[in-house]
Amino acid sequence: MKQYSAEILCVGTELLLGDIINTNAVFLSRELSKMGISVYHQTVVGDNPDRLREAFCLAWSRSDIVITSGGLGPTYDDLTKEIICQCLELPLVADEPSMKEIENYFARRGREMTENNRKQAMVPQGGIALRNPRGTAPGIYVETEEKRLVMLPGPPKEFEPLFLQAAKPLLEKLSGKVYISDTIYVYGLGEASSESRLLDLMTVSKNPTLAPYAKEGEVHLRVTSSADTEEEAHRMNRDMIAKVRERIGDYIYGINAVNLETVLAGKLMEKGCTLSVAESCTGGLLSKRMTDIPGISSVYLGGVCTYTNEMKVKVLGVRQETLERYGAVSEEVAGEMASGIASVSGSDLALSITGIAGPGGGRPEKPVGTVCLGVWYRGKLYTERVQFGEKASREYIRTLSASKALFLGMAAVDEKLKNKE
Repeated sequence: MKQYSAEILCVGTELLLGDIINTNAVFLSRELSKMGISVYHQTVVGDNPDRLREAFCLAWSRSDIVITSGGLGPTYDDLTKEIICQCLELPLVADEPSMKEIENYFARRGREMTENNRKQAMVPQGGIALRNPRGTAPGIYVETEEKRLVMLPGPPKEFEPLFLQAAKPLLEKLSGKVYISDTIYVYGLGEASSESRLLDLMTVSKNPTLAPYAKEGEVHLRVTSSADTEEEAHRMNRDMIAKVRERIGDYIYGINAVNLETVLAGKLMEKGCTLSVAESCTGGLLSKRMTDIPGISSVYLGGVCTYTNEMKVKVLGVRQETLERYGAVSEEVAGEMASGIASVSGSDLALSITGIAGPGGGRPEKPVGTVCLGVWYRGKLYTERVQFGEKASREYIRTLSASKALFLGMAAVDEKLKNKE
């Protein structure tokens, strides 16, 4: 079975200027990957006829499939169809159903249809107009003996549904295989460490494939299998996931998860546990991430941001002698913060964070990036000190601190943390 290659050609000067983020390329790359179509090139070109012609001719010469976005509108600078038809030596002809659709669009809104709108109904001779349910410009599909061309409008609200409803079914016919992907979510193990433990699986296995993707403080491992049936592809993925679990199972927090907080929330709801949090250096970020989850009020009782020592004493009951002896950034204080918020709220699980997010405030014995965390779970207390790096940004340290607390919370609920003596 032929392995098809695709190129994404996005048209629009506003993309080059950074006025608009190119979400179409991200969306399309993911969708094509699911179909087993390899994207080898992505190109962005402005609304310039000569540069658009050059970019398309190059894409057409080296790829089996070219998918464009943008430049199908009614204005003078919407030139994608015209330039591509010149390159392919195809005349543009009116597609009557599309023309009628555009006329009805304006009639329903009681607006006059200007002459330039008619050019949106023009398609290359032999091409297929793809009905656009969200706008006036139809997409276009052209098939030759060896190549495939898909032209889609630029606005994401039109681009995405049009691709899924009309273009994707046409491209899926190119492969007789089913492609299934699953993502393994890993926390606490960097990309290099993950690769060193899984290198043979990544390099030797061709079906399924195993590929790492570094995220902020995490690693995601994508497993993709191709098979004759979905059932067989799912089975192949499960086998690979089991092999990965054997090697780094302690660091895996979910399969096809959304994020750490969603997984923790699911565990709390499943076990009927409640949560409260006490934060210092993260300034409420941990609480914010939990309350981003719809329905979290069933398990999340609340949180406090005790930024000063005085607040730690008054609100959480942290002992003054503990602060004086060990300092605010210490496992001892983190432990008393966790047990304190658990006492105040009556929650089953309590998480605390205290640290030095920088850029100032660090000392040789406690440099910037030093963070201490506390976990109180049904009478058992666990604390940990971590170092996120003196050169890390304030935002990065805060983000990683909240993520670490969430991961420890999951471990506590799963009874994987040892009680502090």
